[in-house]
Amino acid sequence: MELDQFIRAIPDFPKPGILFRDLSPLLGDACALRTTIGHLIEPYKTAGVEVVAGMEARGFIFGALAAWQLGAGFVPLRKPGKLPASVESVSYDLEYGVATLEVHRDALKPGQRVLLVDDVLATGGTAAASIELVRRLGATLVGCAFVAELLALDGRSRLGAVPIHSVLTY
Repeated sequence: MELDQFIRAIPDFPKPGILFRDLSPLLGDACALRTTIGHLIEPYKTAGVEVVAGMEARGFIFGALAAWQLGAGFVPLRKPGKLPASVESVSYDLEYGVATLEVHRDALKPGQRVLLVDDVLATGGTAAASIELVRRLGATLVGCAFVAELLALDGRSRLGAVPIHSVLTY
């Protein structure tokens, strides 16, 4: 199945000069979504993943489905103020400001094998912050998996030696 046909390119969104890759059509097609999750987890099927961590918000969708397929738990990495218990947080720069991700301090256990999942790897800021959160909690990062990677933005270079798998590249 050609998954590219389910990715809509929207010029000048959210601002002029940006070509936005909209995954909504992919999410709306059962066969495309099932195929995507299969490709997303393929390199990690035998990696002993115990928990999938997904970044807010679309990482929740892809991450939860990946966790289910891998027989693993799921941990959400949230925007500030959304988690009720004690949290660990990391702030990071965006091209238009600063963002923060949080995780419950007891969400991951030392040595637990974690796969990070998100929809798109762009500049790498969100993924780098997520990696830092996982490591701060003492968990073992197995790798990062993305539905799409925007190669021109070189987000991969911010992630160090972490294994990275992207289903689609643009």
